[in-house]
Amino acid sequence: MRYWDWFGDGSLVVCDLGLACCVVELEAAALGRVRLDAAPDGAQVAVVVAGTVTDAVAPLVRKRVADQPGDPIVIAFGACASAGGPYWDSPVVTKGVDQLVAVDHYVPGCPPSPGALDEVFAAHAR
Repeated sequence: MRYWDWFGDGSLVVCDLGLACCVVELEAAALGRVRLDAAPDGAQVAVVVAGTVTDAVAPLVRKRVADQPGDPIVIAFGACASAGGPYWDSPVVTKGVDQLVAVDHYVPGCPPSPGALDEVFAAHAR
């Protein structure tokens, strides 16, 4: 897991749960942002689940979201995190991270653009 100070003012810290290829788009969106070791006290945390959630990693994803301070914003980034993507019919793929935790925002695409993540955070900041 990695954390970024998204706006550079400590108001939103993004936690990366990169599980597959969509994490590359997340990393592109995070270029130039300040990397943190952990979420600072009082910051709003957004957890971005990027990639395929398999049944094997599902308990870890649930735990990582639960371990975040406060009430984190959860974003399903990409088709796989949102609904299983092209692997939806696999018996080992969770059919979307919303089967594990409440999701606040879905970002569609395979892969979604880095700018789509910025749009979600900009809309949330308003």
